Amino acid sequence: MFSDTIKILNKKNVKIIAHRGCSGLETENTASAFVAAGNRTYYGIETDIYRTSDGKLICHHDRDTGRICDINLKIEDTPYDTLRSLTLNDTDGAADRSDLRLCSLEEYIKICKKYNKHAVLELKSNFQTEELQRIVGIFKEFDYLHNMTFISFDIRHMVRLRSFLPDQSCQYLTMKWDDDLPKRLAELNVDLDIMAGLLDEERVKLLHDYGIKVNCWTVDDPQTAETLIEMGVDQITTNILE
Repeated sequence: MFSDTIKILNKKNVKIIAHRGCSGLETENTASAFVAAGNRTYYGIETDIYRTSDGKLICHHDRDTGRICDINLKIEDTPYDTLRSLTLNDTDGAADRSDLRLCSLEEYIKICKKYNKHAVLELKSNFQTEELQRIVGIFKEFDYLHNMTFISFDIRHMVRLRSFLPDQSCQYLTMKWDDDLPKRLAELNVDLDIMAGLLDEERVKLLHDYGIKVNCWTVDDPQTAETLIEMGVDQITTNILE
């Protein structure tokens, strides 16, 4: 458990993304974590979105709640109101803060907009095109689609989004590298969000040569961040660095 963020002394032009909010200080993907990130110098705030059993949208990373809550429920098998009623554990493990609740998509966007932070939304459920259009519609209601990025490990999400959003900021998440990846992403007009340990200067340059921006995750060591900054990455996603 940390008492404050760890400062990166020279970020150059690299944009820092708060992973699941400022999750080194507050329970991840809660309004408290998002506000903590909003009050700091982060460029963006990342979260994860699932579909509940009654078709609503809620911010959470895992398939179930057990890692951050004393009650273990599967997100996609549970109604929204039941999930919202849960009190989550604080970073010290205690379930003694009534403000620590699962966050709605609307609350997340509202916090990002209030603090003028770039919203980075990881698509966790297998969202079909109509559902993605509904998510886009919520961002449009807040007039915030221009200040957000979709990310996903499922390349099909990128293809579906491109069918009606040809220029929206999107990043393909991966923990694997192959030499054909830059070309495939360039053909889709999709940027990259990759596990940081897979990057080196040559790969970053290759991606940039294809016009692909490079985000990397999850970097909590300042020296590693400095190395990545020297490589020329565009974004770093982190739990605790700032």
